[in-house]
Amino acid sequence: MSTPPPLASGPEGPDALRPLLDTVLDALGEGWTARGGPLPAGGPEAVARAVREGVGDVLPEHGSDDALSTLVRILAVGAADPAHPLCAAHLHCPPLAVATAADLAASALNPSLDSWDQAPAASELEALVTRALAQQVGAAEALVTTGGTEANQLALLLARENRETHRTVQLVCGAGAHHSLHRAAWLLGLPDPVVVPAPAGTMDLAALDEALTHLRGPRGSLLVAATAGTTDAGLIDPLPDIADLCAAHGARLHIDAAYGGGLLFSDRHRPKLDGLDRAHTVTLDLHKLGWQPVAAGLLTVRDPGDLRPLAHRADYLNADDDTEAGLPDLLGRSLRTTRRPDILKIAVTLKTLGRTGIGALVDQVCDQAHEFADLVEAHPHFELYDRPTISTVLFRPAQAPDDAVADVRRTLLHEGHAVLGRARLDGRLWLKATLLNPHTRPGDLAALLKLVEGHTPR
Repeated sequence: MSTPPPLASGPEGPDALRPLLDTVLDALGEGWTARGGPLPAGGPEAVARAVREGVGDVLPEHGSDDALSTLVRILAVGAADPAHPLCAAHLHCPPLAVATAADLAASALNPSLDSWDQAPAASELEALVTRALAQQVGAAEALVTTGGTEANQLALLLARENRETHRTVQLVCGAGAHHSLHRAAWLLGLPDPVVVPAPAGTMDLAALDEALTHLRGPRGSLLVAATAGTTDAGLIDPLPDIADLCAAHGARLHIDAAYGGGLLFSDRHRPKLDGLDRAHTVTLDLHKLGWQPVAAGLLTVRDPGDLRPLAHRADYLNADDDTEAGLPDLLGRSLRTTRRPDILKIAVTLKTLGRTGIGALVDQVCDQAHEFADLVEAHPHFELYDRPTISTVLFRPAQAPDDAVADVRRTLLHEGHAVLGRARLDGRLWLKATLLNPHTRPGDLAALLKLVEGHTPR
């Protein structure tokens, strides 16, 4: 009988992992060198062909000792690497090394946070850290989620199940709200959201007041979802005024701060989130302005009683007599059953950097956005949408038609030179630079602008 392969934990785990980590790190380095840019050149067909040829038979009859090196290298060569300064399209951050190292420990120990006997220390760590992050928002409790989409879905579910609403909830959101809110309303069987115009990119207050007046119903039957950091331009809705309108109309307030929530760590930028503490629920996402490996989302809740609908019993996980005997009940902290301890990497980051250290990273990327906006404004061949609110800059070649703007972006992607996003505002298509890499330098920003200029037809 052959010896089974080594395990990642247990007494032999560290010795088994050490040489494998060297293999992984070497393959990552080789992949970075072979790629030579922010993403692979050649477009989808070339990347798919390289993966197919490199992998070969995904389930061979007999295994191979070099599979780890081969596959990690293939993935690294074909990656869009958020650590590259010219990879600046999405809210997709380069993770901190210390957070990634902590994530390895979470994978090795492999606790599952659906019952205390699977995750004794991890469950207590999650309780400590989520409570501390909730306090930053001005809330009482927080749940760990896979990101903003799950957090927004939970927020709508809790609103629907609130005893005041009788399960009838009308969502009202701005035109710039995240698409996950619309999907959550559909998934939960709620009416189609009422969309309030956002002519300047943020929710129009007069239009919101009119909508809430028109929709007047039982207290709590209206749910307003405001946004602190829109996906397209990083804009923040007027939160205090929206909170005032919600209070006047008896509406519940959810704030999607998946992007902008990271400003809480910055003394300089935190005032932009005034009004966050007045929300019933708030979405946070630390794999954006928190530099965490995916996934690292949270939903904060002002009233812990709102979590009652999540209570659930499964005798093998949280039997009544076990709970009465003092074993913590974890099922009510998520709609998921199996949950990895994503809180570990967050806790390690908070403890290593502290609030001021994370705040300094936030300040750096916000400063970069202003530096890039300065370059755009000073350039005669480019147009700036507006000064950045967080770390997103929208710009476009001046007088270029939308199809030319789209072509520039796709050409840069195909050649592997730069990764830029796109956003459609005021009826025009804009290039989007989302700056989340604190190691980006002014020369990188100038190079990015020069690349776009060089690929723009005159």
